[in-house]
Amino acid sequence: MDLKKLRHKIDWIDSNIVKLLNARADITLEIGHEKLKNKKGIYAPDREKEVLTRIKSLNRGPMPHAGLEAVYREIMSSSLSLEKSLRIAYLGPEASFTNLAAIKKFGSQVEYVSCDNISEVFSRVDSNDSDYGVAPIENSIEGAVTHTFDLLVDSDLKICSQVLLEISHNLLSKVNLGQIREIYSNPQVFGQCRHWLMQNLPKAELVDVSSTTKAAQIASKKKHAACIASELAAQIYGLKILKKNIQDVPHNITRFLVLSTTDVPPTSKDRTSIVFSIKDKVGALHAMLGPFRVNKINLTKIESRPSKRKAWDYYFFVDFEGHRQDRNVQKALHKLEDMCKYLKVLGSYPVLE
Repeated sequence: MDLKKLRHKIDWIDSNIVKLLNARADITLEIGHEKLKNKKGIYAPDREKEVLTRIKSLNRGPMPHAGLEAVYREIMSSSLSLEKSLRIAYLGPEASFTNLAAIKKFGSQVEYVSCDNISEVFSRVDSNDSDYGVAPIENSIEGAVTHTFDLLVDSDLKICSQVLLEISHNLLSKVNLGQIREIYSNPQVFGQCRHWLMQNLPKAELVDVSSTTKAAQIASKKKHAACIASELAAQIYGLKILKKNIQDVPHNITRFLVLSTTDVPPTSKDRTSIVFSIKDKVGALHAMLGPFRVNKINLTKIESRPSKRKAWDYYFFVDFEGHRQDRNVQKALHKLEDMCKYLKVLGSYPVLE
């Protein structure tokens, strides 16, 4: 078949895709009206997981799962914007890694609100200024984002979803490698790229700034300057990508939380996050883990933080497999509540990745 006929077939398929997408959008509008009438949240993580899982099961190729998921991410983003004008608060500024995580979760068709700090993300969602918030919680190299943990203790917000983002640090500039005299970035980023910088730019001055986006802004205006930032920052500020993936450890992943005012129904594969404090006695923490073992619940993370209310008093943050409505989880939490001074369920949410 010649090229002209093949393209004609593509045009015919595109015509049908457009018709079907608009038919889908009509139904989406009806769903949005029902959600608003019943005062339900527009974004439904459980339904999101159901759609993406089903699409992958239907896929027979040659399009890869990741490509199909990217297409449906934008379809669902458009659907969300049709149902309601969504506002997503994130730890900014624009082109930050949290911004990238928010876009990965909600797509490009919703409104994003940049926040100066994590506290502002929480307060915007709590005051209904924004529908959802996205904040970092831990990095595979640097560890916990302690401020997020601290805010979860006192906030009424729920964790409704999570995003895993592979962090790529890139050297950006308007000049060539040999002309660079100063490099701007966040101190944590310098720490993750130290070996590469020592090998390739040992004489360049490393200048700490508040964010990778701020670094890109400076590098776009100064001579002989470069920055370490995201590819999105390169696009926004007109910088060349001199070298991709300069981080010393190749698998650098940050986990982000999606914060909401509502709970999420159970799916077939969920995670629950809780926080508790223990009574000050020998073997207390060991005893607290007993209910999980007895009820055959797999713990995926445990993190401790000072309570800041009393010296040597700690909170323990625990993630485990299962939903708070699962029978074995309810039994474990009920037993745990009797054993500790303080217990709070931070949220149950689908595991998508």
